[in-house]
Amino acid sequence: MTILLLILIYVAFISLGLPDTLIGAIWPAMQTDLNVPLMAAGGLSVITSLGTIFSSLFSGRLIHSFRTGKVLVFSVFLTAFALFGFSRTDSFEMLCFFAIPLGVGAGAVDVALNNFVAIHYKAKHMNWLHSFWGIGATLGPMIMALIMGQNGSWQKGYFIIATFQFVLAFILIFSLPLWRKLEPVAEKNEVDPKTKMSLKRLFQVRGVSLSILLFVGYATLEVTTGLWSGTYLVKKTGFTPEDAAWGVSLMFAFMTFGRFFSGFLTAKFSNRQMIRLGLSIVCLGAFLLILPLPSTFDLIGVICIGLGCAPVYPAMLHETPKRFGIDLSKHVFGVQMAGFYIGALCLPPAFGIIADVLSIAYFPYFLMLFWVIIIYGFIRLDKIT
Repeated sequence: MTILLLILIYVAFISLGLPDTLIGAIWPAMQTDLNVPLMAAGGLSVITSLGTIFSSLFSGRLIHSFRTGKVLVFSVFLTAFALFGFSRTDSFEMLCFFAIPLGVGAGAVDVALNNFVAIHYKAKHMNWLHSFWGIGATLGPMIMALIMGQNGSWQKGYFIIATFQFVLAFILIFSLPLWRKLEPVAEKNEVDPKTKMSLKRLFQVRGVSLSILLFVGYATLEVTTGLWSGTYLVKKTGFTPEDAAWGVSLMFAFMTFGRFFSGFLTAKFSNRQMIRLGLSIVCLGAFLLILPLPSTFDLIGVICIGLGCAPVYPAMLHETPKRFGIDLSKHVFGVQMAGFYIGALCLPPAFGIIADVLSIAYFPYFLMLFWVIIIYGFIRLDKIT
């Protein structure tokens, strides 16, 4: 039963990754068809992220009231509806409208599944879970490329991905009895299952605010590297745009592989040890970018940052029930994920302003700043919890 449910969770995380990278991959075609400015893609991204932040903040209460299975079914249906809407419109205004349920559904799925896996499965499954997200994030653009390569439209690509989401949602409906059999395990450990945790009370729990700061810092580190490392390789080290694009791809490839491999390492190392290992590799990568070495080492530095990030995020998530208890974990997961998306939404674009005003050369120093913040936060949080 637990293996069957785990397979469904992995498939659900593939579905979570499928739409995440689509806009960036096919925006040139969408921009032409919609006749909108290039920067309009940023508007879609912001709307989706705001929906995700909103649902993350309140997912804990939804999971508490309706349990993980029902929240997951509704959220997958919501994302399927949004993607179907994308497939049936050629209006940018309607795309903005459907971006709202897309973000809301994705945030709830993210919180529900991460909380469930952290409570019921070992750390290796949390690492592999996020590897499956990487598979979905890779497959999404590939599906679009295949369809558009056969003279199909991006709307058709969205329709196919929406169909997959609808099929998954119907399968999840039939899996609800499996979720009900496992979830009472968490319920028995709650101090009072009927008690609802408000955001105000949650922020008063010792260590919660600090854990949110850590997720903001980690998101800034990972997303800034993904967003600006290609520009850094071109502007600072003389890479061609094509080679820089391969460098960014290698960063994400090593991150995905690293999470898969980290699943095996968790048999020997604790979550906190995996976090220290990953952050050490990130530090090495940042120093390779700072030191005056041949340009090849800059590429290695970017790859090291991707590889170092691999175990950190899953280990941070899996550690949450241990730090705050099963009764609070679903609520803490919600605000942590909101912190992650706030960091990803605000701070990487902020570095673009720094690069414009000062220089792209400050890129590795910006990363090191947030590395120091994360290290300090972990030391403090380990003492508190």
